[in-house]
Amino acid sequence: MLIALVLAYVGLTVLIGLIAARHVHSAKDYLVAGRSLPLYINMATVFATWFGAETVLSVSAEFARGGLGAVPADPFGASCALLFVALFFAKVFYRMDLLTIGDFYHKRYGKSVEVITSFAIVASYLGWTSAQLTALGLVIAVLSGGEIDLNTAILIGAGVVVFYTIFGGMWSIALTDLLQTVVIVVGLLFVAFYVGDLAGGVGKVIDAAIEADRFSFWPQGDAAEWLAFAAAWMTMALGSIPQQDVFQRVTSAKDEKTAVRGTLFGAIAYFVFAFVPMFIAYSAIVIDPASLQLFESEDAREVQRILPDLILSKTPLWAQALFFGALLSAILSTASGALLAPTALFTENVIKPLSSTMSDQRLLLLLRIVLIIFSLCALMFALNSRSTMYEMVQNAYKVTLAGALVPLAAGVFWQRATTQGALLSVFSGLSLWLISEFANPEGLVPPQFVGLFASLLGMVIGSLGPQLIGHKGDALAVTKASA
Repeated sequence: MLIALVLAYVGLTVLIGLIAARHVHSAKDYLVAGRSLPLYINMATVFATWFGAETVLSVSAEFARGGLGAVPADPFGASCALLFVALFFAKVFYRMDLLTIGDFYHKRYGKSVEVITSFAIVASYLGWTSAQLTALGLVIAVLSGGEIDLNTAILIGAGVVVFYTIFGGMWSIALTDLLQTVVIVVGLLFVAFYVGDLAGGVGKVIDAAIEADRFSFWPQGDAAEWLAFAAAWMTMALGSIPQQDVFQRVTSAKDEKTAVRGTLFGAIAYFVFAFVPMFIAYSAIVIDPASLQLFESEDAREVQRILPDLILSKTPLWAQALFFGALLSAILSTASGALLAPTALFTENVIKPLSSTMSDQRLLLLLRIVLIIFSLCALMFALNSRSTMYEMVQNAYKVTLAGALVPLAAGVFWQRATTQGALLSVFSGLSLWLISEFANPEGLVPPQFVGLFASLLGMVIGSLGPQLIGHKGDALAVTKASA
């Protein structure tokens, strides 16, 4: 019965996605929903895209294992990222009337920076997208009762997401996100109340968490521990700013005010609601202390079973349907956005410039082809990774932190930023980050700190030094846009 209900819900989601495809008549409709989303849908897309599989399954498990101090990146860093975008970048992005974040780099610095930064951002999505596909596979495997192994389940889940995203693009994502946001909020709240009662009440769960020191947030150790904590927060809070999925939600709004408010309200909603799965996860430990054995598995992904196993073994059918409906909503909404974003960026900013003339219909076809290719790449990554979703997402944003953040921020706030400075920033940031990552990943200074500092230094030296590479962008474009 549970499987039938889940399949019916997935079918409804696919149907809505296909209906939304009727709105797609151009690449602009496919990528940014024609810049027409009202506040309630825009906010829902921000919330639903951020509230993904790692929030429900992985962040909650990390909290159950190590407390708030183990999750500085998400939800704390993730919420800060959306807050920073709303306060400092949303107006600029919206007024420039661009299709992708790669278009910003092109307008500000020229084609070379556009292509290089687009490659870096697309690469970062492999980890993010793979985390969602892994989660979707985990749900399918759990629901099958072990009849379907995890890798096969990942393949099945990926097929579902690709099917409804490929036709409707951002319109499909927007309308399904609205449904999925309602299901996430209602489903998880009902499950939280029920599971809390099973554990002896909300007070007992909170008291148990306090006794186990799960609400300690700040590091208590030496400088290395503080640096690691700061790096984890910074990777998500800053590294996820130069991302196409965030950019798409800002530019899909019907007007500038909606772009700012939708992102801001989405950030607040995400931060508040992210604590609900944490509460459910710790309730699971109070109910069944034996679930702690999952933390000892050699496959780090196993710890993410703590919530699905609890729901299947300790709750009635209605609670199971609500939980898995909410979980699937979180995964599908994030996964679809995570597939469309790199597809848009790679097609618009890497492939399209190679053609002097490309019709809108041909561009639409190309977008769909690239989406399939990227999905296959993400599948390969997911099938060969043994990391938790929390770790996969963290690793993804190290790329953009080291290679794309500084050129973006400097392009908005520093008029003297030049093409040469941006190129030196990207190359020095990514190079030193990679060297540090391979040579000394457990050193005192986290590799992403090294990459960010090198990127910042490269921008300053490259922009203020003799200009051996002429400036190719419009230095006044951003200034005028933000006036």
